[in-house]
Amino acid sequence: MRVAFVGKGGSGKTTLSALFSRHLARSGAPVLAVDGDINQHLAEALGADSGPGHSPGTDAGPNAGTGTGTGDGGSFTAPPLSAHLDEIKDCLRGGNPLIASREAMIKTTPPGRGSTLLRLLGDDPVHARHVQEVGGVPLMVTGRFDESDLGVAWYHSKLGAVELYLNHLVDGPGEYVVVDMTAGADAFASGLFTRFDITFLVAEPTRKGVSVYRQYRDHAREFGIPLAVVGNKVTGEDDLLFLKEHAGDDLLAHCLHSPFVRAREQGRDRAGHGELEAHNLHALDLLRSAVDARTKDWAAFQKHAVEFHLRNATAWADRATGMDLATQIDPGFEHGPAALPSTG
Repeated sequence: MRVAFVGKGGSGKTTLSALFSRHLARSGAPVLAVDGDINQHLAEALGADSGPGHSPGTDAGPNAGTGTGTGDGGSFTAPPLSAHLDEIKDCLRGGNPLIASREAMIKTTPPGRGSTLLRLLGDDPVHARHVQEVGGVPLMVTGRFDESDLGVAWYHSKLGAVELYLNHLVDGPGEYVVVDMTAGADAFASGLFTRFDITFLVAEPTRKGVSVYRQYRDHAREFGIPLAVVGNKVTGEDDLLFLKEHAGDDLLAHCLHSPFVRAREQGRDRAGHGELEAHNLHALDLLRSAVDARTKDWAAFQKHAVEFHLRNATAWADRATGMDLATQIDPGFEHGPAALPSTG
């Protein structure tokens, strides 16, 4: 199942993405964490070193993602998805005759017959090159946003690598992809928010904290995307009542101030010898129960992919590529496990 953590900047969504990913991994579940934020901090939140020479989103070479990985305190060196977008496109389009070239493949291009479909953490070039273990959690990153990326189109091109990956992924029962998304509502620009089975909106108990929730709520309801609110930095009953007033039944769980998290953020418990507080651990259990209660709807997933691809083609992509990208849609393709090549 695919899970997105979204919210206002500073709400704690990266911290919760890391906590939830570690919670799943420690249970023995297959999990992949993906840093899709404009500010790349998920590796650090999982326990990698920060500072010069340790920043995620740098290209450390073609085999950087195939090492033994890193526990807490190591450096993250796997190349970002955005550094090898052309190669990823070549891999994913495979032998699909409807996609003539990598240049014809945009971020919303849906798979069809002949496309390469990926299994979670499978034996393929994308996972082999771009995944590295951090703090016991396999991690991929989109790449750091810097001055050379000025302009919305460039930023969305980096998120486009995540969208293409999710479009071509066939995840199975009991498997989890946890994506730390950019702050605000940027995911609506391409339909990326429809690539998830559930979205967790992390909200502080403030008016600004719940403003992004209202934006996501309206878009999510329009497309039938499940949304749940996770209150964060709750200090008392007044905070909880405020969240209940504004989020209502969408409020799934809330987290209290965590000395455990603060100690890790200050580098006082990099090895994670301490334990997350019982209430916050219970909140993570509630999140997992909500994810596990979802049923994968591959038909709706492909329907949304086609719809947003046509929107993007009409809005800008046909003009940018000089092609009719509606012809990339394969009406005979049915997404899901049945589309995977037989191993028998």
